[in-house]
Amino acid sequence: MKTRQKPRFDVEAFLRSAGAGKTIATYRPTDVIFAQGDTSDAVLYIQEGAVKLSVLSRGGKEAVVAMLGRGDFFGERALAGHPVRLEAATAMTATTVLIIPKRQMIRLLHDQHALSDRFITYMLARNNRIEEDLVDQLFNSSEKRLARTLLLLARYGKPDQTHRVLPRISQETLAEMVGTTRSRVNFFMNKFKKLGFIEYNGGLKVNHSLLTIILHD
Repeated sequence: MKTRQKPRFDVEAFLRSAGAGKTIATYRPTDVIFAQGDTSDAVLYIQEGAVKLSVLSRGGKEAVVAMLGRGDFFGERALAGHPVRLEAATAMTATTVLIIPKRQMIRLLHDQHALSDRFITYMLARNNRIEEDLVDQLFNSSEKRLARTLLLLARYGKPDQTHRVLPRISQETLAEMVGTTRSRVNFFMNKFKKLGFIEYNGGLKVNHSLLTIILHD
């Protein structure tokens, strides 16, 4: 006798039915969703598209800290009492987000256990990703870091949201994410293409075989 699987919790449908996320905003590629230093008064949820989170140093140097996609939350520092945004959020493609005011999100997390469980699981996974990124930056070569970044952007290992064709992303942005130069990114991208790990066909397609770079000692 087969065990019936518990249906996956649909965060977006719940936010709509619970009265949250009534503010829906759409952005074009390169539009700024919020800037570093803006008031931190809401949590955002990506319905469609891709979002880049970046930090600007006092010297004007930008560092990309995350690339997010459909089903991801961002701006969650508002829940921890941060009065201003510590990073900037920029749309990488045509993007639609639900904007949930801070007080309303706190109420939902207190009252709705299913949403609270889903949100906590998401935040723990994000924290694990940050730790993995740090280890990757400290110990792996720029080639392996680029391969891992491309696989993450393609949402490798997420069967419910997996896509292999990436939104348009510049080599400069990839270099910022990997922590190397554009010329090195260009060199490795050409190598990956020659080996059949990636393809250019109306977009950048990432193949499973790119894992070979990460697994190779």
